[in-house]
Amino acid sequence: DALGLLAIALVLAAAFADQLLHDELPCPLCLLQRVGFVLAGFGFAMNLVFGPRASHYALTILGAMAGGAVALRQTLLHVVPGTGAYGDPFLGLHFYTWAAILFALIVLGSALLLLFDARLSTSSAQPEHIDALARTALVLFTLMVVGNVVSTFLECGIGLCPDNPTDYEMLG
Repeated sequence: DALGLLAIALVLAAAFADQLLHDELPCPLCLLQRVGFVLAGFGFAMNLVFGPRASHYALTILGAMAGGAVALRQTLLHVVPGTGAYGDPFLGLHFYTWAAILFALIVLGSALLLLFDARLSTSSAQPEHIDALARTALVLFTLMVVGNVVSTFLECGIGLCPDNPTDYEMLG
Protein backbone atom coordinates (compact mmCIF):
# COMPACT_ATOMS: atom_id res chain seq x y z
CA ASP A 1 0.00 0.00 0.00
CA ALA A 2 2.81 2.40 0.86
CA LEU A 3 4.60 1.68 -2.42
CA GLY A 4 1.37 2.14 -4.39
CA LEU A 5 0.66 5.43 -2.64
CA LEU A 6 4.23 6.59 -3.15
CA ALA A 7 4.02 5.74 -6.86
CA ILE A 8 0.79 7.71 -7.23
CA ALA A 9 2.27 10.65 -5.30
CA LEU A 10 5.28 10.62 -7.64
CA VAL A 11 3.00 10.59 -10.71
CA LEU A 12 1.15 13.61 -9.33
CA ALA A 13 4.48 15.27 -8.52
CA ALA A 14 5.77 14.67 -12.06
CA ALA A 15 2.62 16.16 -13.61
CA PHE A 16 2.77 19.11 -11.21
CA ALA A 17 6.48 19.66 -11.91
CA ASP A 18 5.84 19.59 -15.67
CA GLN A 19 3.08 22.14 -15.17
CA LEU A 20 5.31 24.50 -13.22
CA LEU A 21 8.65 23.99 -14.98
CA HIS A 22 7.42 23.88 -18.58
CA ASP A 23 4.55 26.33 -18.13
CA GLU A 24 2.02 23.79 -19.45
CA LEU A 25 -1.28 24.25 -17.70
CA PRO A 26 -3.41 21.10 -17.45
CA CYS A 27 -6.58 20.95 -19.55
CA PRO A 28 -9.92 19.97 -17.96
CA LEU A 29 -9.44 16.32 -18.96
CA CYS A 30 -5.94 16.39 -17.47
CA LEU A 31 -7.37 17.72 -14.22
CA LEU A 32 -9.96 14.93 -14.17
CA GLN A 33 -7.17 12.40 -14.60
CA ARG A 34 -5.42 13.91 -11.60
CA VAL A 35 -8.67 13.46 -9.65
CA GLY A 36 -8.60 9.78 -10.66
CA PHE A 37 -5.06 9.46 -9.31
CA VAL A 38 -6.11 11.19 -6.07
CA LEU A 39 -9.07 8.83 -5.60
CA ALA A 40 -6.88 5.81 -6.31
CA GLY A 41 -4.28 7.08 -3.86
CA PHE A 42 -6.93 7.76 -1.24
CA GLY A 43 -7.80 4.06 -1.15
CA PHE A 44 -4.17 3.14 -0.48
CA ALA A 45 -3.90 5.90 2.13
CA MET A 46 -6.98 4.58 3.93
CA ASN A 47 -5.37 1.13 4.07
CA LEU A 48 -2.29 2.63 5.68
CA VAL A 49 -4.18 4.68 8.24
CA PHE A 50 -7.18 2.47 9.06
CA GLY A 51 -5.95 -0.99 8.10
CA PRO A 52 -6.55 -2.95 4.92
CA ARG A 53 -10.12 -3.44 3.76
CA ALA A 54 -11.59 -4.62 0.50
CA SER A 55 -13.62 -1.40 0.33
CA HIS A 56 -10.40 0.64 0.34
CA TYR A 57 -9.07 -1.37 -2.58
CA ALA A 58 -12.44 -0.90 -4.28
CA LEU A 59 -12.02 2.88 -3.97
CA THR A 60 -8.56 2.58 -5.52
CA ILE A 61 -9.91 0.49 -8.40
CA LEU A 62 -12.92 2.77 -8.99
CA GLY A 63 -10.71 5.87 -8.96
CA ALA A 64 -8.32 4.25 -11.42
CA MET A 65 -11.17 3.13 -13.67
CA ALA A 66 -12.68 6.64 -13.72
CA GLY A 67 -9.30 8.23 -14.39
CA GLY A 68 -8.54 5.60 -17.00
CA ALA A 69 -11.81 6.31 -18.81
CA VAL A 70 -10.91 10.00 -18.98
CA ALA A 71 -7.36 9.22 -20.12
CA LEU A 72 -8.63 6.89 -22.85
CA ARG A 73 -11.15 9.53 -23.94
CA GLN A 74 -8.38 12.10 -24.28
CA THR A 75 -6.13 9.64 -26.09
CA LEU A 76 -8.92 8.86 -28.55
CA LEU A 77 -9.50 12.59 -29.14
CA HIS A 78 -5.91 12.98 -30.28
CA VAL A 79 -5.21 9.66 -32.00
CA VAL A 80 -6.65 10.74 -35.34
CA PRO A 81 -3.91 12.25 -37.54
CA GLY A 82 -4.22 16.00 -37.90
CA THR A 83 -6.17 16.53 -34.68
CA GLY A 84 -3.12 17.73 -32.79
CA ALA A 85 -2.14 16.80 -29.25
CA TYR A 86 -2.14 18.46 -25.87
CA GLY A 87 1.23 19.02 -24.27
CA ASP A 88 4.65 17.76 -25.21
CA PRO A 89 5.36 14.02 -25.31
CA PHE A 90 7.36 12.32 -22.58
CA LEU A 91 9.41 9.30 -23.75
CA GLY A 92 7.40 9.28 -26.96
CA LEU A 93 3.94 9.32 -25.38
CA HIS A 94 1.76 12.14 -24.11
CA PHE A 95 0.86 12.30 -20.44
CA TYR A 96 -2.73 11.20 -21.09
CA THR A 97 -1.46 8.03 -22.79
CA TRP A 98 0.89 7.36 -19.90
CA ALA A 99 -2.02 7.98 -17.52
CA ALA A 100 -4.15 5.34 -19.29
CA ILE A 101 -1.30 2.82 -18.92
CA LEU A 102 -0.73 3.72 -15.26
CA PHE A 103 -4.43 3.49 -14.41
CA ALA A 104 -4.53 0.00 -15.93
CA LEU A 105 -1.51 -0.96 -13.81
CA ILE A 106 -3.20 0.43 -10.68
CA VAL A 107 -6.30 -1.69 -11.35
CA LEU A 108 -4.16 -4.78 -11.96
CA GLY A 109 -1.99 -4.16 -8.90
CA SER A 110 -4.99 -3.54 -6.65
CA ALA A 111 -6.71 -6.68 -7.89
CA LEU A 112 -3.56 -8.70 -7.15
CA LEU A 113 -3.34 -7.15 -3.67
CA LEU A 114 -6.97 -8.11 -3.08
CA LEU A 115 -6.26 -11.63 -4.27
CA PHE A 116 -3.15 -12.22 -2.19
CA ASP A 117 -3.47 -9.92 0.83
CA ALA A 118 -3.69 -12.30 3.79
CA ARG A 119 -4.51 -9.38 6.09
CA LEU A 120 -7.98 -9.23 4.53
CA SER A 121 -8.87 -12.74 5.72
CA THR A 122 -8.94 -11.67 9.36
CA SER A 123 -12.25 -10.46 10.68
CA SER A 124 -10.93 -7.11 11.90
CA ALA A 125 -7.93 -5.82 10.02
CA GLN A 126 -6.11 -3.35 12.23
CA PRO A 127 -3.84 -0.59 11.00
CA GLU A 128 -0.22 -1.55 11.17
CA HIS A 129 2.48 0.66 12.59
CA ILE A 130 3.08 3.45 10.09
CA ASP A 131 6.73 3.07 9.15
CA ALA A 132 8.97 5.66 7.50
CA LEU A 133 8.04 4.61 3.96
CA ALA A 134 4.30 4.82 4.69
CA ARG A 135 4.70 8.15 6.48
CA THR A 136 6.74 9.54 3.57
CA ALA A 137 4.13 8.35 1.07
CA LEU A 138 1.29 9.86 3.10
CA VAL A 139 3.04 13.22 3.47
CA LEU A 140 4.07 13.43 -0.18
CA PHE A 141 0.59 12.39 -1.34
CA THR A 142 -1.05 14.98 0.91
CA LEU A 143 1.30 17.72 -0.34
CA MET A 144 0.56 16.81 -3.97
CA VAL A 145 -3.19 16.82 -3.37
CA VAL A 146 -3.09 20.21 -1.66
CA GLY A 147 -0.75 21.64 -4.31
CA ASN A 148 -2.96 20.43 -7.14
CA VAL A 149 -6.12 21.77 -5.49
CA VAL A 150 -4.54 25.20 -5.02
CA SER A 151 -3.14 25.18 -8.55
CA THR A 152 -6.50 24.19 -10.03
CA PHE A 153 -8.23 26.98 -8.13
CA LEU A 154 -5.64 29.47 -9.40
CA GLU A 155 -6.08 28.16 -12.95
CA CYS A 156 -9.87 27.91 -13.07
CA GLY A 157 -11.26 29.99 -10.24
CA ILE A 158 -14.67 28.81 -9.07
CA GLY A 159 -16.06 28.38 -12.59
CA LEU A 160 -15.39 26.03 -15.45
CA CYS A 161 -11.81 25.56 -16.57
CA PRO A 162 -10.93 26.81 -20.05
CA ASP A 163 -10.50 24.11 -22.72
CA ASN A 164 -7.01 25.32 -23.63
CA PRO A 165 -5.74 27.24 -20.61
CA THR A 166 -2.99 29.79 -21.20
CA ASP A 167 -2.68 31.46 -17.81
CA TYR A 168 -3.82 31.30 -14.23
CA GLU A 169 -7.21 33.01 -14.19
CA MET A 170 -7.00 33.98 -10.53
CA LEU A 171 -3.55 35.56 -10.91
CA GLY A 172 -4.21 37.56 -14.03
